[in-house]
Amino acid sequence: MEMPKHFKWKTPLKFGVGMVEKVSIEIRKDLYDRVKEEVERSEGEFKSVEEYIEFVLEELLSEEEEEEVYTKEEEEEIKRRLRALGYIS
Repeated sequence: MEMPKHFKWKTPLKFGVGMVEKVSIEIRKDLYDRVKEEVERSEGEFKSVEEYIEFVLEELLSEEEEEEVYTKEEEEEIKRRLRALGYIS
């Protein structure tokens, strides 16, 4: 069985306003090819595989940051409703 080939590119680390530095990472060649197809289908929205992957990673990480946090009052209201429905005691 042949091991998958890897492709290297540089990913920016953003500090403050501009890009400060880039680091190399590796991904499987087949995954790179799939992303490259998405870039080509994007009709110019993404200019490169690197840009596409940066966008996806930033979106994924920002979703984690946007988790909703309930206030104490909201949590109590949720618990009250769950008790009324018999889900908790």
